Amino acid sequence: MRDDLSVLDATGQAELVRSGACTPLELVDAAIERVESLNPRLNAIIHPLFDKARDQARRDPDMAARPFAGVPMGLKDAVAHSAGDPHHLGMRFLRDLGWTEDDDAWLVTRFRDAGLSIIGKTNVPELAFSDTTEPVAYGPTRNPWDPARSPGGSSGGSAAAVASGMVPVAHGNDMGGSIRIPASACGLVGLKPTRARTSLAPSLGELWGPTTHEGVLTRTVRDTAAVLDRIAGSAPGDPYTAPPPARPFLDELGADPGSLRIGLRVELPAPGGEPHSACRAAVERTGQALEDLGHRVDWSAPDALELSLDDALLMFPVFAARELDRWSARTGRVIGEDDVEPATWVMAEIGRSVTAARYLACLDAAQRWSRQAAAWWAAGWDVLVTPTLPEPPPPLGELTGPTGARLVAYTLPWNLSGQPAISLPLHQDHSGLPIGVQLVAVQGREDLLLRLAAQLEQALPWQDRLPPIHASR
Repeated sequence: MRDDLSVLDATGQAELVRSGACTPLELVDAAIERVESLNPRLNAIIHPLFDKARDQARRDPDMAARPFAGVPMGLKDAVAHSAGDPHHLGMRFLRDLGWTEDDDAWLVTRFRDAGLSIIGKTNVPELAFSDTTEPVAYGPTRNPWDPARSPGGSSGGSAAAVASGMVPVAHGNDMGGSIRIPASACGLVGLKPTRARTSLAPSLGELWGPTTHEGVLTRTVRDTAAVLDRIAGSAPGDPYTAPPPARPFLDELGADPGSLRIGLRVELPAPGGEPHSACRAAVERTGQALEDLGHRVDWSAPDALELSLDDALLMFPVFAARELDRWSARTGRVIGEDDVEPATWVMAEIGRSVTAARYLACLDAAQRWSRQAAAWWAAGWDVLVTPTLPEPPPPLGELTGPTGARLVAYTLPWNLSGQPAISLPLHQDHSGLPIGVQLVAVQGREDLLLRLAAQLEQALPWQDRLPPIHASR
């Protein structure tokens, strides 16, 4: 039974508890065994919370009746925090202080209320400012498809934990692609919801301006929909919230999306260029599958993708400077150059040189760009399809420092616009490495993405594809 659990998604594991085939504690214990076996090779989970997870499974009298019935999960060590646990954001500074948080973030409360058991916190680059997960504080996380390669970032620890079968679901957040990039690199489903679909309460209204979105990484579309149903919604005092869905997101699976008007795009957004041939092949294969499903497919994309995002990208050094100031204030210790990785310090120094007026001009540029992009959907298009990444998962050590413009070229635009975007593991390169395909809809239309994703999951199934480093092997 315990070996079989590693290939079941969260929904399947919860069904075992409801049927009486196993208990919540057995789910947790089996996941702990998998972590102890695999984590030394992957370095995905950096803060084990085994005793807490076992205690929750034993003591919660309603656990078996909750939607996820004790299913184990990983919590990314950034943004959302859990009471009494380490919260280090990949920083040596916070690690050396032994920093912990006093309460659960709103999102963590929702995870617990749904019956998810947090068995550990997952690795993250320093301050989540990279598209690879190689922090000095905790060392690199390795991709279970090839341990010499990156699992992506910044939710790379979560992605490696799910892809290897340690847990069926893990928390992630996405400021420029940090859910979708690891999903592509590790062969997973990764949805960046609509802006403010989930809350950053109680500590924050926004983080990194309007770019931060919370969600999860999973192996199946149904898990993504089911978890979103449990974590969606606003908290008191949120500055804004996403429009409510017409019905539960899980109900969208199997619903007929109709004949959609879908645009394909493989060329990199401005300044342009070609992606890896495997990424082009992934979009072409997906386009053919969509045509076979009865959708109207054309090589078209928003004109706004031809515009430069240089002004918007200048906001990110400001975010870095703010994060160092935030943590200096919270800890009561001024963070200096020797306390952070060199690239983080350089980025923050650039941010400190940006005036308030210049920052607002950058925000205006991002909003102007978002309106221009939205005009494409307003003209009658339903979904845009692109690669998630411009290349297969890169080798560890190749990416250093904060996120570069090329690797987030397909993902960052939708953090700026706030539109929902999902990466699906629809292709592999010649060596078997996963290649993700991104679907983007207009704001508030996760329902449409999930309907279409469910169709593609049936047409181009991926559930039987497991990485070489997996708990079932």
